[in-house]
Amino acid sequence: MDNLTARSHPLRASLSAEMHVRRLPRFTSPCRLVQVVALLGEHSSRPSRAYVAAIARRHGHRVLDGSRYEVLPIGDGVTLVWEGHTEFASITLVREGAFDDPFETTAFGEEAAAIIAEMPGQVIRATQIAIAARDTPLPDRDMLAQWFEPSALTVCTVADGKARIMSDFMLHPDGYGRLLVADLSLEGDEAAQMVVRLQELGNYRNMALLGLPIAQKLTTEVSALEQRLSVLTHEVSERASSDDGLLDELTFVSAELARIVASTRYRMSATRAYAELSLERLRSLHVGAVRGYQTLADFTERRLTPAVRTCESFVRRLEDLQQRAAWTSSLLRTRIDIALAKQNRDLLASMDQRTRLQLRLQQAVEGLSVVAISYYLIALLAYVIYPLAGEKLKPLVMAGLVPVVMLFVWWSARRLRAHLAE
Repeated sequence: MDNLTARSHPLRASLSAEMHVRRLPRFTSPCRLVQVVALLGEHSSRPSRAYVAAIARRHGHRVLDGSRYEVLPIGDGVTLVWEGHTEFASITLVREGAFDDPFETTAFGEEAAAIIAEMPGQVIRATQIAIAARDTPLPDRDMLAQWFEPSALTVCTVADGKARIMSDFMLHPDGYGRLLVADLSLEGDEAAQMVVRLQELGNYRNMALLGLPIAQKLTTEVSALEQRLSVLTHEVSERASSDDGLLDELTFVSAELARIVASTRYRMSATRAYAELSLERLRSLHVGAVRGYQTLADFTERRLTPAVRTCESFVRRLEDLQQRAAWTSSLLRTRIDIALAKQNRDLLASMDQRTRLQLRLQQAVEGLSVVAISYYLIALLAYVIYPLAGEKLKPLVMAGLVPVVMLFVWWSARRLRAHLAE
């Protein structure tokens, strides 16, 4: 048996622990919960883990390094559940027992209030959850109007009709949203599982909606770049336009598109992923309608789906603009290549003409060179012949040497040129 532990994969323990995160300890109705979700951004969950570790030490517990999920009893019947995610962390306080006011802000005590107040990060969602006892009568419209905004009220059944939820999904003056759950026939872990799914649905929905303001904000800038790209594409087809100016402008547009894509890629991808998770949690809740009220599915789909489609449209638009910029760049490069080919052709023609002129000049120079060399060679030969020939023979000998010497010099120059050519 010990050999199994020694041969365990390095990730075996963490993978096993991963299967048990994102859950709440078992509880029964009546019960009250408070969950606060804080956005930590690029710092991940490290600051939040350090904060929870300090709380654990005060209560005689220990948080393991690298942990992403902890359950800590903090006294007075309150249990703290901490969970770290990729870019946010949540703290959930659970307290079982009866209550008079389901949304009393001081129900968890001063320490719990301090824990929430000092929690690191920016709060992206905070919810008070009250689970009424099974024998509690269902509240009517007048009673619900005391806790929720009537015009935004959502009432439906979940967990195949084993519970009914009531909420307006709005921020109230205390900074919290409110969720009232009526336990109809929940058993065992069903209450905890239902709350986890409800909260994950809301948390992932809010995280998905973070991409919408970015897409809306940058739409104007993207539209301006799209207009500039359209003008550029038209100018590429105009012969009078300057290639250098077009290249500078196209480079600017491409760089701006790349900057926007780089700055939004993560958030847009996260929006899509969080939206898919939200819809999965919605399906797992098995929502049922209550006559006269909108359901959780109606509320989620009506608000989440348009936002996600806006983000997807924004991403597709960026991809289309980048493709169009690449096409325009390809057209401009083709135009520049054609212009360079014409310049090279003209340059080669000019070089060919200059080569012919140089050849003619060289031939003329060679002719003159033959005459000049022959002249000097005859003059040298004269110094040899004059002492040997008589006065009468000197003119004849010199006259005879002229064609012979010129023919010899011409033949030598021709042979030398042929040798150099080889």
